[in-house]
Amino acid sequence: MATRRTAPELPSLANAAWLKDERLQSVLAVLNADGGEGRVAGGAVRNALLGLPVADIDIATTLPPDEVTARCKAKGLAVHPTGFEHGTVTVVTHRMPFEVTTLRRDVTTDGRRATVAFTGDWEEDASRRDFTINAMYCDASGKVYDFTDGYKDIQKRRVRFVGLPSRRIKEDYLRILRFFRFHAAYGAGAADRDGLAACVRLRKGLTSLSAERIRQELMKLLVAPRAVDVLKLMAKAKILPLILDAAPNWRTIGRLPPDAVLRLAALAKHPAELRDRLRLSNEEARRLEAIAEAPSLSPELRDPERHRILYHLGAQAWRDAALLSHAQSRAAADDPAWRDLADLPAHWPQPKFPVTGRDLLAAGFTPGPAMGEALRKLEDWWIASDFKPTREELLLRAKP
Repeated sequence: MATRRTAPELPSLANAAWLKDERLQSVLAVLNADGGEGRVAGGAVRNALLGLPVADIDIATTLPPDEVTARCKAKGLAVHPTGFEHGTVTVVTHRMPFEVTTLRRDVTTDGRRATVAFTGDWEEDASRRDFTINAMYCDASGKVYDFTDGYKDIQKRRVRFVGLPSRRIKEDYLRILRFFRFHAAYGAGAADRDGLAACVRLRKGLTSLSAERIRQELMKLLVAPRAVDVLKLMAKAKILPLILDAAPNWRTIGRLPPDAVLRLAALAKHPAELRDRLRLSNEEARRLEAIAEAPSLSPELRDPERHRILYHLGAQAWRDAALLSHAQSRAAADDPAWRDLADLPAHWPQPKFPVTGRDLLAAGFTPGPAMGEALRKLEDWWIASDFKPTREELLLRAKP
């Protein structure tokens, strides 16, 4: 087994609130009993060392998945085999899930997936991970283990591949997008030179990836703190065109809030085509279509005009259109008039037309096209009257 080493200058996470959580400590206690060992791995350790919030907590262990399952079930914990063939099970205690994965080494890779073998060597497991900042571990006491100098990269806010960048990328070409996404989220300054060069050289490998995997990374990148700078870098490196047809107005995108769909609408040349290209959800696709069809908005719109447009668009499309129109304008980013425009749905809830076809039937109308036309005209008059006529006033106006 390779020698385990820790740097004496590594900080302790003993006082981290998330590490003290009894649910996490109970799972680690099960894994650490009878010669086993479990440590928090990857993102939780990275974020804690960066001073960022810790959300999902993943655990690495020397125990094989069947033993993890048996031990946890014996202690009354729920276990779900979410990736059993790759050594991963999800352990749930008091409604809190933890992904527990056996230490691994890659046997074969094809650029999209890997065949793995289990190991008991922490350093071997670290050496197969993508970036040094994701290859650190923390035990139940808060001691940090760093086999790839990840803490040095955290101090420099540098995203660096573990080992040879080209080797890591050829194992899984999605790591090209992950390189840019992590740089946008955690990096500072210029991207790591060797990593960037390898991504550019091997960028054609992105064409072998599924749309679902590309979408997942792209949507996370779009909301990262340095998203715009990194998207520019991807465009310059001719990587962005391999993902989507872009016609970016960088000033507009940079003025938009960190909303993936909204930024995607401003980035793509043909947003409507992204449903299939990126396998967007129905909700995401519908939102993109609504953004494309919405008119430009302005704080100069009078209240009746605002109400009429909001009524037809709906709250989400109104906010999107207002934010996009503001980003495209010359107004200051904190202009209060534009802020009030985007917030209109909160102050003027969209009313519901108070008359139905059943009401017209009761008023003496005969079912058919004429009644439908009468209902549409009645709604048009209600909208033109700034939604003020009451149900009674509308029915008085309606005549068979």
